[in-house]
Amino acid sequence: MGKLALAAKITHVPSMYLSELPGPQNGCRKKAIEGHHEIGRRCRELGVDTIVVFDSHWLVNSAFHINCGEHFQGIYTSNELPHFIKDMEYDYDGNPEFGQLMQEEIAKTGIRVQAHNIKSLELEYGTLVPMRYMNQDKHFKVVSVSAFCTSHELEDSKKFGEGLLKAIERYEGTVAIFASGSLSHRFIWDREASRGMDSYTREWDRQVDKHVVGMWERGEWAEFVAMLPEYAEYCFGEGGMHDTAMLLGALGWDKYNKSVEIITPAFPSSGTGQINAIFPLPDQLK
Repeated sequence: MGKLALAAKITHVPSMYLSELPGPQNGCRKKAIEGHHEIGRRCRELGVDTIVVFDSHWLVNSAFHINCGEHFQGIYTSNELPHFIKDMEYDYDGNPEFGQLMQEEIAKTGIRVQAHNIKSLELEYGTLVPMRYMNQDKHFKVVSVSAFCTSHELEDSKKFGEGLLKAIERYEGTVAIFASGSLSHRFIWDREASRGMDSYTREWDRQVDKHVVGMWERGEWAEFVAMLPEYAEYCFGEGGMHDTAMLLGALGWDKYNKSVEIITPAFPSSGTGQINAIFPLPDQLK
């Protein structure tokens, strides 16, 4: 029987890659990168062999999709932000067998889901950025999930997480799951881009993010999931915050009662709110 070993909400801001390069932004995301290093270290310590990333940069308009290719290799440039990420090399192994288990179990919840082992189906940077800092040695197999869902209900993303947990139970291995996406996500207006690198677009977003992180630290999950649809709407949650719904679906939704461990405190990036936080597993999953 398989095991879920670690769950986290993580940042994937492209300025992390920019932070590596010479220039005015060199070192600007050092703490976020260190947070990824720490989460990767803990995954190794816990014996994780496969990481599932709920990628809020993989946009889909119909059904839920799982990218479980055998191998991912290439050179990536962001269409969205080519001045932030260009010519970033990547090389990771996938896990087609586990992806198929995911499809089988998640489909039992009644939602439409497909697993794909297609060589030309590439990864998005919501997966590539964290894997750069956690998995450069190819220690972990990678499965990526579409979490920018344009015509989907958060309730169905909750079901996705519930089905994923059943797939992990059938899997002969150890899995970590990451919700890769922001807190608030009102991107900075273009004419204010230089100001926005390290600030929020709106004070409203900063205050709501601050409140939400406090709720997470206090374990107020029933209250948080009740406000999640409005939070996603009013604070422009990245990808509709389907990544967060998937994560909490696997952890028990409103019955989840743990306090998060903040690895990288909340910070602004290009107007948006970001964090690295580990969600301790419910007692029944330990």
